[in-house]
Amino acid sequence: MTEVGAAVEAIGIHKSFGPTRALRGVGLALEPGRCLGLVGRNGAGKSTMVSVLSGLVQPDAGEVRFAGRPAPPAGAVHAWRERIATVHQHSMVVPDLTVAENIFLGRLPQRRGPLGWRSVSWRTVNADARRTLDDWGLEIDPGAPCRGLTVEQRQLVEIARAVASGTRCLLLDEPTAALEHDAVARLFSRVKQLVASGVAVLYISHHLEEVFDICDDVAVLRDGALVLSAPTRELTRDQLIGAMVGPVPTREIDATVSRLDLSGAGDVRDAERLLEVRELTATSPRGAVRGVSLHVAAGEQVGVVGLVSSGVITLGRVVAGADRADGGTVLLAGRPLPNGRRDSALRAGVGYIPEDRRAEGFVGPLSIAENTTMTVTDRIARQGRGVLTPRALERAAAPLTTALGVAAASLRQPVDELSGGNQQKVTVARALARDPKLVVAITPTRGVDVASKELLLGALRAAAERGAGVLLATDDLDDIEHCDRVVVLVRGAVAAEYRRAQAPAPPFDRETLIAAIEGLGADPDAADSDAAVSLDPHRKESRA
Repeated sequence: MTEVGAAVEAIGIHKSFGPTRALRGVGLALEPGRCLGLVGRNGAGKSTMVSVLSGLVQPDAGEVRFAGRPAPPAGAVHAWRERIATVHQHSMVVPDLTVAENIFLGRLPQRRGPLGWRSVSWRTVNADARRTLDDWGLEIDPGAPCRGLTVEQRQLVEIARAVASGTRCLLLDEPTAALEHDAVARLFSRVKQLVASGVAVLYISHHLEEVFDICDDVAVLRDGALVLSAPTRELTRDQLIGAMVGPVPTREIDATVSRLDLSGAGDVRDAERLLEVRELTATSPRGAVRGVSLHVAAGEQVGVVGLVSSGVITLGRVVAGADRADGGTVLLAGRPLPNGRRDSALRAGVGYIPEDRRAEGFVGPLSIAENTTMTVTDRIARQGRGVLTPRALERAAAPLTTALGVAAASLRQPVDELSGGNQQKVTVARALARDPKLVVAITPTRGVDVASKELLLGALRAAAERGAGVLLATDDLDDIEHCDRVVVLVRGAVAAEYRRAQAPAPPFDRETLIAAIEGLGADPDAADSDAAVSLDPHRKESRA
């Protein structure tokens, strides 16, 4: 990849945070009219690199150059935005402002009044916003408040803001994390349109198929260093994964998973129906649930899949006690769980891995040890005769954090300082620390790398092998590979159920699953599991 005529260059970037060397001499070049994919495991340095290229962080050594000229000082926000724009995984639009106001945020066109006063020209703002949206085929009302937009529309508003600023460099940080399949396809179409117009794009993603689909070149970071840079067409998926993971073989990951100690869950193995959900109904902005009935046996992994608005996340949250149900019953080992009581569900034996780790998964300022043992402090206190010491917390946390491969300076390091993938590992460790009878996991691998995904799913598999039930609510079909059954929700109702194939992998036919998820070939108005379509995973037609 040549650096001649690069729109933006990062040259010899070094950055450390305390004892952690986040970047070690990294050099990247973004070329006009090309899309560069930046990949690597969690903690590899991707987020730090984005912060450096966005002007939010000053590197300890090295420099950033735009079209051969030195970049503005770090923190000079407006000067950086004129040169490069970043679309983050989590929406950065201001929800109470309109689409037009967000597009021109910080640079609203002004006019001079008769007495020399300056005021915002709202007619110009709305007209320019409409022109920008039309140029890119975005059917969004410039006067609409952003609070009412979908996730996809908010992301498009951020891209429109970047285009309207005149920047010729765009950083897309995990842009598809919260998008459904059709929205991803539309986003890719927009990005390819931007690249064709000469914009330089840096695309960060954990989904390698996206990198091969949209990126002209790819760069791999590992442990803060650039270990591979090549045209995408010259690489295979295995070569890319090999560069990301390094010399650690897959069998070592399997061995790590096998060391997970969840022995306390084994006393529920004989329960035929550990979890029973009967005619559950709930309303939620995440998607309504309508008359859902399902069960999970001890030692069984059941996946629940569907579109973002299908009610999958709502179902998981209600079972875990994080949300209230409007009707229906949730029973654990034959006993009803109190409605909307997370504390009661925890005491009853429900471990919970939430979909938003930052909001519910951990307490950032607290240490890894404190977060991991948060659900078992009563047990540790009994062992220490009522005293909780840092050393006791670390002893209790170490087995799980080690098995899950949490990368940190020590167990006393605040979780806020970890990468997103390591924060997720701490969240999973906390859920498993109490030896739960049932684990409710909602999108547990979102935003983590390939190797970390194997460890996290392996931890759920290990819990099931020791007798716990697992309810896995997800929109990622890779997550359900080891599930025994998969339930599909469409518009909040059970539409289909699939049993794991006895034949070789893949255990579930992806085309059949996707068709069911999209509401094709299954009855979207099925209100209970008796009415659900039961399909052989390797057949395309229904037996119903």
